Amino acid sequence: MRPFYFPVVALLLALGLSACDENPPRFEQAESGEALSGGSTTVIKSDQNAFSMPSANLSPMRRLDFSVGNSFFRNPWVIAPSSTTARDGLGPLINTNGCQNCHIKDGRGHPAEAERGNAVSMLVRLSIPAGEAHAEVVRQRGIAPEPTYGGQLQDMAIPGVAPEGKVRLSYSTHTERFADGFEVELRTPQLKITDLGYGPMHPDTLFSIRVAPAMVGLGLLEAIPEAAILANADPDDRNDDGISGRPNRVFDQITRETALGRFGWKAGQPNLNQQNADAFFNDMGLTTSLLSGSSCTQAQTDCLAMPDGGKTEVSDHILSLVLFYSRNLGVPARRNVDDPQVLAGKTLFHRAGCQSCHVPKFTTGDAAEPELANQVIRPYTDLLLHDLGEGLADHRPEFEATGREWRTPPLWGLGMTETVSGHTQLLHDGRARNPLEAILWHGGEAERAKQTVLGFDSDERSALLAFLGSL
Repeated sequence: MRPFYFPVVALLLALGLSACDENPPRFEQAESGEALSGGSTTVIKSDQNAFSMPSANLSPMRRLDFSVGNSFFRNPWVIAPSSTTARDGLGPLINTNGCQNCHIKDGRGHPAEAERGNAVSMLVRLSIPAGEAHAEVVRQRGIAPEPTYGGQLQDMAIPGVAPEGKVRLSYSTHTERFADGFEVELRTPQLKITDLGYGPMHPDTLFSIRVAPAMVGLGLLEAIPEAAILANADPDDRNDDGISGRPNRVFDQITRETALGRFGWKAGQPNLNQQNADAFFNDMGLTTSLLSGSSCTQAQTDCLAMPDGGKTEVSDHILSLVLFYSRNLGVPARRNVDDPQVLAGKTLFHRAGCQSCHVPKFTTGDAAEPELANQVIRPYTDLLLHDLGEGLADHRPEFEATGREWRTPPLWGLGMTETVSGHTQLLHDGRARNPLEAILWHGGEAERAKQTVLGFDSDERSALLAFLGSL
């Protein structure tokens, strides 16, 4: 027992001495209910299916609705016309033919491999700098789309239509050094788009690589009261802590008004239904009552000439089933919350100030689904935008988010990523190959936190990573 506990006890003592100077919280035991990240919705599951289970408090009848929604999320859509009228209308330009292809096992996507024919669980967003002529489209879409290729590159297509292009990634590298000499190699993605199907792009095109996020706990995030989110906003940094999180204000397709953004890497969507409709439309070329028309641009004549599956290819009934499914994917329970090393890592997480953006705890309010209401949840996010510095900047604004700002991603489920998704690639473009690399990419508002972590020794790094792995 001594070889394991001695360094942990020494680390806890060191943290206690540090606390006298800096007064950070010190955690010597887990809080009551801390393992239940999703409150009573939490799933007790730690295998490859840990992200695919329904909220634990769903009744048997409601689990049937969950299963039906899962079938539409999992199974592929087909080209119109087809005898499978409930699932036809795919394309013509697509990134995939089914939701599950990007969110494999409802988990996190990954960047394209260097020689892949298509990116699958990664996509590339496009836009151009907005001018006065783009005012209305920017109000509704948050961006001025590239004139020929739109707001998202589709690297696949149905027969008879040329894909928009192929995505290729390469990487440059640099090294970050800890105070004790430990070095970590970081990689920067270099994007190349080849085989453009419809001519050259606008010379000022802005690009942003995005990987599919994990699906767990989305309904709980939707149920956090807006006031609770805004309570953490400090756009002018009035408390002088270096953190100036602010909300994104986006367009709601139902109300036709501005709303608080919650979903997407830049909080560009106000609710799950619109997030799902946007994915159907842009990823698979499928229309809904929220987003109709064609994802083809006027320059893509072959695309526009293809048959479709009707005015609304994803019916409101199917859309509601997928919404119910995506709202009720349960968050897996944390593991080892009372482990001394995990508790030491939690103390270090707070000492670095990570909790200023990755806010540990909220209580949900009224919810669209009663099972999600009034739950004490631990998502480790504030759902606000933060400037993370030049290193992570994509220089592509989205609604009120600048090219250096990103929404704080939830950390719940982080420790199950490798088990579920088979990898540990993190951040919006998957450049970080593990949590330590992800931390070291933080700059801007998080620069102070990163510098604190760079001062950690080997035992402290291990403790911090043990805590993150418990989430």
